Amino acid sequence: MRSFNGIMMQYFEWYLDCKQNLWNDISNSAEFLSSIGVTALWLPPAYKGFGGKDEVGYAVYDVYDLGEFDQKGSVKTKYGSKDEYLNCIMSLKQHGIESYADIVLNHKIGADFLQVIPASKVDWGNHNELVSGQEFVKVATKFTFPGRNHKYSDFEWNWTHFDAIDYDENSKQNAIFKFKDKDWSDSVDEEYGNFDYLMGADLDFENPDVVQECMDWGKWYLDFTKVDGFRLDAVKHIDAGFYNNWIKSLRESTGDELFTVGEYWSGDVSKLHRYIDKTEGQICLFDVPLHYNLESASKVEGYDLSKIFDGTLVKENPSMAVTFVDNHDTQPGQSLESFVGSWFKLAAYSLILLRDTGYPCVFYGDFYGIPHDNVEPVPDLKTLMVIRKDKAFGPQHDYFDNPSFVGWTREGDDSHLKSGLAVLISNAGDGEKRMFIGSHFAGCKFFDCVGGCSDSVIIDDEGFGLFKVKCRSVSVWIM
Repeated sequence: MRSFNGIMMQYFEWYLDCKQNLWNDISNSAEFLSSIGVTALWLPPAYKGFGGKDEVGYAVYDVYDLGEFDQKGSVKTKYGSKDEYLNCIMSLKQHGIESYADIVLNHKIGADFLQVIPASKVDWGNHNELVSGQEFVKVATKFTFPGRNHKYSDFEWNWTHFDAIDYDENSKQNAIFKFKDKDWSDSVDEEYGNFDYLMGADLDFENPDVVQECMDWGKWYLDFTKVDGFRLDAVKHIDAGFYNNWIKSLRESTGDELFTVGEYWSGDVSKLHRYIDKTEGQICLFDVPLHYNLESASKVEGYDLSKIFDGTLVKENPSMAVTFVDNHDTQPGQSLESFVGSWFKLAAYSLILLRDTGYPCVFYGDFYGIPHDNVEPVPDLKTLMVIRKDKAFGPQHDYFDNPSFVGWTREGDDSHLKSGLAVLISNAGDGEKRMFIGSHFAGCKFFDCVGGCSDSVIIDDEGFGLFKVKCRSVSVWIM
């Protein structure tokens, strides 16, 4: 697995008004992003969705249409055309930035034709419990993609390729309709009894034709787009064995590393460990438990900062952890809303950007703001990213020994001029902490570059400095 010295950036937010021009915007921003330490972009889903030009990307219609065909009311996707997408990926490569494609294989939405099929309703609260006998339902399960006319793939989808759907056109009823002779996968999250079903027409990964088509598409996508890796959506709803085999097969066929991170949305770190085991350590995971700890630290009065890494993936299995503060699902108004409080945002980012473990992911909405909700960009976030690029190196010394004041230092290394730093966080009043940063800094002056502490700190002969922090803030001390 790769070194995590770089920075991933999620380059979209839910309400992004990009005027079908995001791919071009990224191409034009590649040089700037590289200059501030971004080494990989998590790009939004690039294929045509049910909402056409307004589709964020998760209501998937045709995974072969990257903004090339007149389908769902537009040729371009919300983010641009197929050629603009390919050019965007190439521009990023030219500036040393990898592209991670957002892969959504759990479901399809917006079928071209309805089919009448036998199905039974299951309970919303327990998907293992049937609440009706078998009945005939009229459902959106026939995908022929007439606008694409079989270019790239002849495969057409029908009800046998799915195991359930959530709407019956006959009765106009919203319910989970499980298709005749279909079973849920055993290797998914156990929430709601079994969380195989999430939304839309749910792909049946027990069907060998589905598995083969997804394999074929993955190889086509890599060859066609030249992306460098993947962000896998909704992995807790998809048979773990499928993605284990899928990524293994793609790595073998391409000979490439194909860095891959999965979204397993759970605050229970034991579930993340279990998934990593089931996928043989091939897929990193977003550290959702850490996100919830950061949210709690920003909203719970008297939160114990010394325990902020307890129960997190980055603490228990750091080489498999992609750390983040917020994303498109946790932002205001979204399904998993749990937005970290603004006063703590910069401290939260220091915890993922300036330490020696985890692969940090910066959220577009934190970097550029979210105009839809009048959310301003996080002040000094760019500064922290540059500090990670230039100074966050060398041995780390932790001082997580006080519930209200925590900090750490990095000694720097010989390969990065004037590298090394000290960080101190407060969720109470002004504070200070004597911390070791290295005897090679004896007599050197350090300055707070973000927290507003005006006095410099001079390192003593033993390599210690008395570092300070303002009330409810973070200070980052550098030479």
